[in-house]
Amino acid sequence: MSCETASQNATPPGSAIAPGAGAVDVRAAAGAIGSGGWEWPGGGRGAIDPRVAALVPGFDAPFFQAGLAGYSDGAMRIIARRHGCPFCVTEALLDRTLLAGGRGFDKADLGELRDNVPGGAEDAPLACQIMGSEPREMAAAAVKAIEQRARSDKAYRVMAYEADAVPAGVLRLPGGEQIRGESDDGDGEAQPDGSFAVIDVNLACPVKKIERKARGGHWLSEPRGAIELLEAVREAVPGHIPCTVKLRRSFDDTPEMVENFHRVFDAAYGIGYAWATVHARTVLQKYVGPSRWTFLKDLRERYPDRVFFGSGDVWGVEDIFRMIAYAGVSGVSVARGCIGNPWIFRQARDMMAGGPPRPPTVAEQREVLREHFRLSLACTRRYRQPEAATSMMMRKFGIRFAQHHPRAEAVRKRFIAVASTNDWMSVLDDEYASEA
Repeated sequence: MSCETASQNATPPGSAIAPGAGAVDVRAAAGAIGSGGWEWPGGGRGAIDPRVAALVPGFDAPFFQAGLAGYSDGAMRIIARRHGCPFCVTEALLDRTLLAGGRGFDKADLGELRDNVPGGAEDAPLACQIMGSEPREMAAAAVKAIEQRARSDKAYRVMAYEADAVPAGVLRLPGGEQIRGESDDGDGEAQPDGSFAVIDVNLACPVKKIERKARGGHWLSEPRGAIELLEAVREAVPGHIPCTVKLRRSFDDTPEMVENFHRVFDAAYGIGYAWATVHARTVLQKYVGPSRWTFLKDLRERYPDRVFFGSGDVWGVEDIFRMIAYAGVSGVSVARGCIGNPWIFRQARDMMAGGPPRPPTVAEQREVLREHFRLSLACTRRYRQPEAATSMMMRKFGIRFAQHHPRAEAVRKRFIAVASTNDWMSVLDDEYASEA
């Protein structure tokens, strides 16, 4: 799972710790950004920091869709892009899942590859977020993601394990299935849909530490290991592909752990990472309690010229520009605030153009709900029961989409009961036929 999730262990939407942020003139800030009058850290001007735009063509606004566990597949990303999102991140993919190949993608405990591969020209630019425990495995997985399996699966495992085949017992799929050391998958075949524009290393996700090995945010308690991972990935990935890193503000709020954060943060830029995205909660905090935008503000004061994005408690469009103006971040990662609300990106562009943020009409909601279901069904077409899988997936979205409907609670209950395409379309026909 990714760092961003809508779990039951999460605080409901609320305000971040940001004294004085309420005084920010968000419309003025948005207008200045949209007109090119905003000065970014380092002195550049434009709708986004010019250093970001130069590294990732098409990344033309200071916000993006975060990786979201169980949500941010190709369907969600494409819907977001059609509403003005300039850049997206996959949910976190476990390095061993990427290296296992084959059925390992279907059994992954951290993302299913087939829902996270680039979805054609419309799904670009896209970052592949990876997470793992061993530097060589992370490096090989990153190369495999960039190359889209241009080589055989065995070739990438050789990169990871420095052997002619996988040593016995080394690589197991979630659930215990072992990849046989002597097997070869044959020649790889490059995927036709394109590749990833960025590799994003996840050192933020508050997953449990397993088998005495760190993953995600636990690396912030072991900075030496975190830096070794960052070095291995950056060395392996071709130089023209930017590498980025996702962090939390620290493992916990003890002075030692805060210093660990700065050690990893500093090292990332020294190694050659293009930027960091910093979630303003600690790892131990998970999603409980408010984030601290004050940390992001202090981080900007300490590092006045670095490119870094902020994350945490961005629930509405005004929060995007409030965080930029208050904390001085280079842009904002929108996570739970965009589930069932792709219009947040359109509204951000509305404000950048000097206008008010337009709420979605019922007719617009109907069209997005119809198209999102269609795209989701396309993503699950290789499942054994694609319609059932899509219906299950889209229930989660429907619950969040219902918040925009005049009869929100009644519509939410209807979406919970969806079990087929016909069920989904019946809700649209009954509840979204008019503005009433």
